[in-house]
Amino acid sequence: MKNDEMPLHDVVIIGAGPAALAAAIYTTREEIETVLYEKGIVGGLAATTDWIDNYPGYMKGIEGLRLADELRGQAERFGAKIEFGEVKKLERDGDSLKLLVDESEVRARAVLIATGSNYRKLGVPGEEEYYARGVHYCATCDGAFYAGKRIIVVGGGNSGVQEAMFLTRFATHIDLLVRSELRASEVLQRKLEAMKDKITVHTNVTVEEIVATDNVVVGARVHDKLTGDERVVEADGVFVFIGLLPNTTFLEGSGVELDEVGLVKSDANLHTSLSGVFVAGDVRSHATMQIASAVGDGATVALKIREYLEKQA
Repeated sequence: MKNDEMPLHDVVIIGAGPAALAAAIYTTREEIETVLYEKGIVGGLAATTDWIDNYPGYMKGIEGLRLADELRGQAERFGAKIEFGEVKKLERDGDSLKLLVDESEVRARAVLIATGSNYRKLGVPGEEEYYARGVHYCATCDGAFYAGKRIIVVGGGNSGVQEAMFLTRFATHIDLLVRSELRASEVLQRKLEAMKDKITVHTNVTVEEIVATDNVVVGARVHDKLTGDERVVEADGVFVFIGLLPNTTFLEGSGVELDEVGLVKSDANLHTSLSGVFVAGDVRSHATMQIASAVGDGATVALKIREYLEKQA
């Protein structure tokens, strides 16, 4: 397709998490035509979080899915268009930016990268084989399948502890496997201590293999870093919460500069190294990985995009 035949949008936002939706609220309110492309879940990881207790304005907290729905509804009310599709390539093409979305090409005057991150994997035998059949990365999505059963949770940070506590709604007992020591906040560690009758914490252990019998997950083989011993921790399912990886592989060769872990670098205006391309949210280098700050990024970057478009007019 020739350039003059491709759709030309004012702004294309890659992703539809909190940062993207907040940016869309601001751009569309100022009548800047905006389309968002999302390859997964609208709301991003926030939509799969059971309960959000630290988002300003919700004194009693709010369900992650509800917050995502409200952000989506507000953006659509002002005219944002949300499409499902995967952006596979981004490049500058003359006076505009060209994106390959699935198998179609679109153009934009400005682009916002707000792709967030994905779940980090253990990389051990059995993990891929038993994905969604005993190995999971979303407690909200899959926890109910384990009512009355025993669960392993891997991870000692805030997300690991939070999800372990959430899963006590379903499981009879949870074994929390921590690679070194607990890294969760003091508040969460106090709550965890109060639930020690349902959650057993194992520190300084690494998962070596997801163990299955007759194609059914029965636990995980772990290595004790202090004693050198190995043993199998029995469980009906394994939930993994060991961090996130940025969704930036599609930027290879684009001219957008990444940091050493693959997050997008930007200047003080959230402008990347590629003219007309901005970044916001958890995929931005030095982001604080909080929903509130992601939304703040979205509002800020929308104003910077408006300024950029005005200069290009």
